[in-house]
Amino acid sequence: MTTALLVIDMQQALCSGEEEAFDIKDMLKRVNMLIANAKIGGASVIFIQHEEDEGSLVFGSDGWQLAQGLAAADGDIRVRKTTPDAFHKTELSEILERLEVTDLVVCGLQTDFCIDTTVRRALALGFPVTLAGDAHSTLDNGVLTAAQIIAHHNRTLSNISSFGPRARVKAAAEIRFPVA
Repeated sequence: MTTALLVIDMQQALCSGEEEAFDIKDMLKRVNMLIANAKIGGASVIFIQHEEDEGSLVFGSDGWQLAQGLAAADGDIRVRKTTPDAFHKTELSEILERLEVTDLVVCGLQTDFCIDTTVRRALALGFPVTLAGDAHSTLDNGVLTAAQIIAHHNRTLSNISSFGPRARVKAAAEIRFPVA
């Protein structure tokens, strides 16, 4: 069994300023703990970065960069994406195949968009997923608070059984690499 940690959209524009995600400072600590534990445990760490043609996530802009304080190294794998699905029109599937990855751990931003979509796609592709339930976040959306959105997705994603592989939700501190 080979595990990869997907760190989704932990980018400067989403971790500070007007678009700063809920509980981001503490969440960043938990994401960094996952990154460190993954590397110690021999898991691949893949940083996914969203980009748009305009706005705060334009490729190469300050907002597009990985968040300040995120434990990323120069040699780490990075994947650029333009949709909420980290697999859609990216090289992620090929990277996972090359690395012989069989299981995924997912953390990052934003719960109701890129986390949700990528977890569902990973399940559909046959990957069991461990979602770090306290290491993904979003913003209030005018109907629900960020905390409600996170709780909802933790419950919903862990109850999907139709793909075969399942998503398990665990606190970041409980996740061990390789995932068993």
